[in-house]
Amino acid sequence: MHVFITGISSGIGKAFLEYYLKQDIVVTGIGRTNPQVEGNYSFMECDFSNLSQVKALSLKSEENELLLINNAGTIGAIQRVSNQHVSDLYEVMTVNAISPMLLCQKIIQENPEKKITILNISSGAANRAIPSWAGYCSSKIALDRFSETLQMEEEEKLSDIRVYSVAPGVVDSKMQEKIRSAAPVDFSSLSNFKTLHENNELLSPYLVVSKLVKLLTKENKTHVIYALKDLE
Repeated sequence: MHVFITGISSGIGKAFLEYYLKQDIVVTGIGRTNPQVEGNYSFMECDFSNLSQVKALSLKSEENELLLINNAGTIGAIQRVSNQHVSDLYEVMTVNAISPMLLCQKIIQENPEKKITILNISSGAANRAIPSWAGYCSSKIALDRFSETLQMEEEEKLSDIRVYSVAPGVVDSKMQEKIRSAAPVDFSSLSNFKTLHENNELLSPYLVVSKLVKLLTKENKTHVIYALKDLE
């Protein structure tokens, strides 16, 4: 098995990286920062806001079973669209939607006739509008719909490909740190996220990964879109 993971320097991506390396599985990390880890590991440097770098990647593998985990993401500017002096929309849509879509396309095209599983890390923000997160909400619902469409296409081809898009909940991560540092005047939901942190209600990335691994290893696949809170 060969696992490709984006956004491996912290949070869910790092937890996935550590999990699969402990299983002595071939892992390739993709991102801007290369964590110092030991095991059957390689690294490809890529800025997911730069489509030229994304297009230059190769996900071709000699293994017969592949797993792509599209975890890299950005919250963007936590600010109302009309108040942004420099729009974050292009960067957020590129990092959170276009780049993972291209990686899904690449791994399928470069590894024909192989068993491929794709896990796209989505968000509950795909299901509701959150003021000051316009780019983020839009990018995540785009990723959900792409995942569903890709799965339907592969089922039509009778290929051995499974696609998931999962909202992990509110995870203890660098993104949450950025959310809590937003200016109150710019983010009407700020107090909600501060309260979650103060009450120790943020999910551990390792707990999230343990639940996602169970989902990925289930023999019978029933859905594409999941919320972590609905998983065992």
